[in-house]
Amino acid sequence: MTGVRTTCAYCGVGCGVIATPQADGGVDIKGDPNHPANYGRLCAKGTNLGETLSTVDRLLHPMINGVQSDWDSATTLMAEKFQTSIREHGPDSVAFYVSGQLLTEDYYVANKLMKGFIGSANIDTNSRLCMASSVVGHKRAFGTDTVPGTYEDLENADLIVLVGSNLAWCHPVLHQRILAAKETRGTQIINIDPRRTATSDLVDMHLGIKSGGDVALFNGLLNAIVDAGAVDQDYVDQHVNGCDAALSAARETSLDQLLNLTGLNSDQLDAFYAAWIENKRVVTIYSQGVNQASDGSDKVNAIINCHLATGRVGRVGMGPFSVTGQPNAMGGREVGGLSNMLAAHLDIENPIHREKVADFWNAPTLPTQAGLKAVDLFDACASGQIKALWIMCTNPAVSMPRANDVAAAIKNVDFVAVSDIIAKTDTTKLADVLLPATGWGEKDGTVTNSERRISRQRGFLPAPMDAKHDWQIICDVATKMGWGHAFAFKTPSDIFAEWAAMTQLSRDAGKDLDISAFSMMNDAEYDALQPVQWPIKSDHSDTRFFANGGFYTSDGRANMLGIRPQSTPQIANTKYPFTLNTGRVRDHWHTMTRSAKSPTLSAHMGEPYCEIHPIDANALHIKPASLVCVESPHGSVILRALITDRVQQGQVFAPLHWTSLWASKARIDTLVPSLCDPYSGQPELKRAAVNIRPFAANWFAFAVCVDEPQPSTPYWAKAQTKSGWRVEMAAKGAPLDFITFAKSELGLSDEEPVVYEDKNTGQYRAAFMRDGRVVATIFAANEPVALSRTFVVNAMNSGADHNLLAGIGGADQPDQGAIVCTCFNVGANKLATLVQSGKASSIAQIGDAVLAGTNCGSCRPELAAIIHRHAPKIAAE
Repeated sequence: MTGVRTTCAYCGVGCGVIATPQADGGVDIKGDPNHPANYGRLCAKGTNLGETLSTVDRLLHPMINGVQSDWDSATTLMAEKFQTSIREHGPDSVAFYVSGQLLTEDYYVANKLMKGFIGSANIDTNSRLCMASSVVGHKRAFGTDTVPGTYEDLENADLIVLVGSNLAWCHPVLHQRILAAKETRGTQIINIDPRRTATSDLVDMHLGIKSGGDVALFNGLLNAIVDAGAVDQDYVDQHVNGCDAALSAARETSLDQLLNLTGLNSDQLDAFYAAWIENKRVVTIYSQGVNQASDGSDKVNAIINCHLATGRVGRVGMGPFSVTGQPNAMGGREVGGLSNMLAAHLDIENPIHREKVADFWNAPTLPTQAGLKAVDLFDACASGQIKALWIMCTNPAVSMPRANDVAAAIKNVDFVAVSDIIAKTDTTKLADVLLPATGWGEKDGTVTNSERRISRQRGFLPAPMDAKHDWQIICDVATKMGWGHAFAFKTPSDIFAEWAAMTQLSRDAGKDLDISAFSMMNDAEYDALQPVQWPIKSDHSDTRFFANGGFYTSDGRANMLGIRPQSTPQIANTKYPFTLNTGRVRDHWHTMTRSAKSPTLSAHMGEPYCEIHPIDANALHIKPASLVCVESPHGSVILRALITDRVQQGQVFAPLHWTSLWASKARIDTLVPSLCDPYSGQPELKRAAVNIRPFAANWFAFAVCVDEPQPSTPYWAKAQTKSGWRVEMAAKGAPLDFITFAKSELGLSDEEPVVYEDKNTGQYRAAFMRDGRVVATIFAANEPVALSRTFVVNAMNSGADHNLLAGIGGADQPDQGAIVCTCFNVGANKLATLVQSGKASSIAQIGDAVLAGTNCGSCRPELAAIIHRHAPKIAAE
């Protein structure tokens, strides 16, 4: 079959993918060499999309109160519940919580239904958690939510500054693009992050800023710009307001305060400021470390202030650049998916804008004020204000701050509907009605990436069983609520054409968003749509914004803002003395509903963990690979200790992905308070005050099995492998009957074990046979089990039983360690040995020897770190 050109389902880079279904039912995935976001590159997540397409755990039928139903019954019930709630309690008793993983067409009809016909603005999105502060910063500075630059600027910059962005793991293809620029044209890269990450390993300068110190740092930069005479006075005079006020606010922070707030020394500050000032082509890339903060909007404007003062915006190789976390966070912003905006970048508080939108939709009513933002929305669920809730394509019982409280709030709502592709999530189990949606590979529509580029997602698989597209489900419910005339869409191209026509309102209002050239597009033209940046220009000229002014404010001038650092940036206290930082791992995604289906991706990080500085670990008597309990006022989790100086003393880091489906107690956002930015409503997910203590376990086990395990120990974490599952377990005491316990936990029945027991050391090992094949192996001890997990998993995958109970291969099968390169299954020990031998002293030589780093390239930063740590030392002469 001919390959289908589509767009990746993961981050906001928006990579082009060529998906080719195979005769054996699999799907071959390759990067699209013609797509301008990635030019054929893919990261590990994109490369392994084919492993995530099984329907084993899919929601395949509508469900009402846990019983299989049909579409007519489910949508009729939903319409009745929504109508009853509106009639008895008003439109604001209804809420939608949607997702940056919806396609633009889905987002558009959801927004149209809620704001235009239900008449409430209570539609918010998980994008509130990742880029709402950027929206505020852009609107305050530029007059509208405009990303000024393009990805090409990354390859034309002389200096790239990464702020709060682990680009190497979270946006690997963009990271590869800037590394290519570094190699070919000498682009300097500076990384600003409290934690030393994979991104830090390939940069020219890493600034280990104190958590919360970004405003002070960039105010200091603004001062340095002025002191060095680097202000572009012509640009400021012609195009910028507020420069004096911004500088006056920045001057209020003394040097001593700046050093204290940032945690940096004078030499570091001088080096950073000099590099920024001396290299005119500067791009400042920022992500969640900036946005996910109670002063996130101010951080954004502190960055933008520096670019406006120097006129470094909208020109080749220059500008502030917000990179989004989700594949369609930008598309959701365009169609008004946030509760405080209208579609086409129009303002909900503006009566003229509301009238224009109401007329365009022929809508009966439009809300006159912003609706509830995400945190407030779920607080309203808890208080009983929200009577009917529809959650689409997201898992807030895991991803929201105070996640335990959010789960309780959802449970408190009178009627809850959830549209999802997965049958069992922490959120679906709270629903009255479950609606089976199509997923990536089945859906048709568009997404917009971080550089304003619209790309097509094209279906290449049939919808399984009763699954429907999200836009169809929304339109069905709207029709049963009496508004079928406004939702009579037959295809995604019908929706896209209406949406494109609506952007004429943006142009008429003097705004930036215009794709009205596509308003007459038919199905064939839509199907053939090539990746395109807005605004759509007939002459295909430069799509950057603001090089020559032209801002979308009332006077056409940009605004620099007087920004001041928070007066109390530190959040740790005597009871909770550590600051928790949260984030992603390289090969997993959000709450793992997609990525955990890939055995290849789980091979990189198969267990939740907590990074702790060695000094802190020693003081708390925490040993490497032991378990720790991390607690906040809102919840607690149990994680594997990873002792490393990559985190600063007094800080810890934990990834956000694990849910109750994949670990016993690892929902990280249960720890995070709901402290929000007062302007954007974005919660501070990157900082929480926590306490840490050893988890009192004295019995540990590791198992690999063919059937899915059902562990019940106080601590467990499981992951898929090529041939089944792996699971880590721990408890406060050994089971009374080891074999009975193992059979229960690993889903076994009559299988006979081969057992090894050493009562002196407390070690137990057992392999269980079925039809002449080992179907489960378990290793237990009184301390964390030391064995080659990679060897055991690979042996089970291949069916090789030799040395299995030994837990380690023979001389011809050395322990290659944790997997670093998932594309070619190359482990850390194997790579370290290769480097130590002197046979490879560069990433290219590693690639020549073992192929690592030669495919998707996601592991290249880790390869660089291994080279740095293990390269033979040359004695000084």
